[in-house]
Amino acid sequence: DLILPVFVLDGENRVEDITSLPGVRRMSLDKLMQVAEDCVQLGIPALALFPVVDAELKSLDAAEAYNPNGLVPRVVTALKARFPELGIITDIALDPYTSHGQDGLIDPNDPRGYVLNDETIAVLTRQAECHAAAGADIVAPSDMMDGRIHAVREALDAAGFIHSRILAYS
Repeated sequence: DLILPVFVLDGENRVEDITSLPGVRRMSLDKLMQVAEDCVQLGIPALALFPVVDAELKSLDAAEAYNPNGLVPRVVTALKARFPELGIITDIALDPYTSHGQDGLIDPNDPRGYVLNDETIAVLTRQAECHAAAGADIVAPSDMMDGRIHAVREALDAAGFIHSRILAYS
């Protein structure tokens, strides 16, 4: 029942050590393909994808989180095409996509940097739909917005992704 977490970044032939996680590396899709093949051969049923988004793609509104041509959808599509039996789990969170690094959209009128719950949920649901459309088997919200699980489920169902599952990190 092992789920292997992997950190993916854009480009080709890229592997970077993560100093805060000894023995763990970020890698580009071409390098990830070998890891995925090893998982299939070893009987590991699923990969959990965590993106490393280039700084120029980050924004206050986290629009890259639901870009159908973004890093995660491209990786999901490629992995599912080559390894359809491998489960693919995607992290539903905005911190990789926001220029400020928060997991939610920030109220521009609040000097304290208040996170806007409902506006963030709207982006999270778009992200979940985008990942499901790319072929993700499971979406896993890791943010902490109130009501996001219900909203994601409703959005996935409305978009026809009734078999897409939601994974709790708990």
